[in-house]
Amino acid sequence: MSEKRHKRRRKQGINNRLVLGIGLLTLWILAFSIAVFFLFFSGKDSTKGQTDEEVISREEDPAEEGREEKKEPEEKKEDMEEKEDPQSETNQISEETGAESEITKVLLSQNAQETDEVTIGIDVSRFQGTIDWKAVAEAGIEFAMIRVGYRTQAGGEIREDTNARYNMQEATANGIQIGAYFFSTALTKEEAEEEARWTAGYISQYAVTYPVAYNCEGFENPENRQYGLTVSQRTDCAEAFLKEIYNQGYTPMFYASKSELEHDAKWETSRLEGQFKIWVSQYPAAPYPDTAVSGYGGAHAMWQYTNNGTIAGISRPVDVNVAYFGYEASADALNPDTPETAGADAEALMNFQEVDETVTAKETVNLRDIPSQGEDSTVLRELANQETAQRTGISDSGWSRLIIDGERYYAVSNYLTTDLSYRPPVKEPDDGLKTKFQSVSEYVTPKIEINLRMLPSVTNPDAVVAATVKAGEVFVRTGINTDYGWSRVEYNGQTLYCVSSYLTMAE
Repeated sequence: MSEKRHKRRRKQGINNRLVLGIGLLTLWILAFSIAVFFLFFSGKDSTKGQTDEEVISREEDPAEEGREEKKEPEEKKEDMEEKEDPQSETNQISEETGAESEITKVLLSQNAQETDEVTIGIDVSRFQGTIDWKAVAEAGIEFAMIRVGYRTQAGGEIREDTNARYNMQEATANGIQIGAYFFSTALTKEEAEEEARWTAGYISQYAVTYPVAYNCEGFENPENRQYGLTVSQRTDCAEAFLKEIYNQGYTPMFYASKSELEHDAKWETSRLEGQFKIWVSQYPAAPYPDTAVSGYGGAHAMWQYTNNGTIAGISRPVDVNVAYFGYEASADALNPDTPETAGADAEALMNFQEVDETVTAKETVNLRDIPSQGEDSTVLRELANQETAQRTGISDSGWSRLIIDGERYYAVSNYLTTDLSYRPPVKEPDDGLKTKFQSVSEYVTPKIEINLRMLPSVTNPDAVVAATVKAGEVFVRTGINTDYGWSRVEYNGQTLYCVSSYLTMAE
């Protein structure tokens, strides 16, 4: 009985050790499996994060990717409505680094070799009038962004800036490198691409070295055809324009204000800044270089730091910019044909109302090459009374645009009339007398015997008596002066003078 119990106990001990061993083995396998599981999926997540980042930023520094991964949740807490990707959020945090990295990735034309030199320039349109580009160059301006055209606000027609060709021609002639911009009101991607092709064709004969920019403002005005477009729709148009400009051989650039760009407020900035140079407007109280950098935190290659600049050669306030890039040399024009010589738009700063009417001069008026009487204008010919011209425009500033034999002239509107029967009043001959007479033609006779003198005076030694006339004798009075009481008369072929009170109308 005892021996049997001993055998049962020994067998039970063996079984217990076996169960314990199996349990420990199971725990070890489970722990190993868990470790492999975490290692596998941790590596997979890490690899996936890197791949997504590479898709977004293409050639980012891996260290930058790590920083972006860590800061993404924090950025999203600050503004839940933003629809930015991690790359644009990083730009919000580190503006200097972001700006440098973005510039190296954007679409760039190969027509000119870009440098990291900081350059100073202006942007102009017809609203700056006729610019003296030689004076602008001497003032130290290195580049000019020139408006070449726009799409009308309501009708949607593409029109050229009337001073664009002149500005491109004269800026380059004076050693200033040029870029261009188009003012868009495109409603669709197709319209935006049309604007880009028009712009590329328009500038093709000029050495456009700096970028070609897309400018779109005023879209919140109910009278603007873009009113009601969404942020995404506007961004689609901008992207379409800029990609087409790149396809046409130019470096694209997007222009907008700081407030419009920040937090994707008015544009999907996060979509644009990874592909194109950004040109931001932001006006500090103290302009550059007193304020060294823009207050905009996103990536940008050019900063418009004032819209109230004063530059020699430009009579009106002008936008001034700092670009964080330059070029070793000017680009060649994509079209080798030499453009026709362009003149400045004489009417650039004037609002002419279109008319179609025939006019004549009230007397004789000078016809000038531009609507100005300053030293910059030239008198080309005269228009006399009874000669006619076709008037095609009248400005608010008092000038008329005239066409004679197919040539255009300008004249002061007050000197013209549409009354073709108008005749100027007969002018009195300048006799050198201080006493001026109002012209009349009437028969008079003396009340009493009077003296007729050589001058209208009784004290001047030269006012000698030339004739004495008796009452009842009739002659012609040709002028009356009411201030001093003298009359001018014709007597025996002479012009003589007498006191008016001594005369009466002849019956």
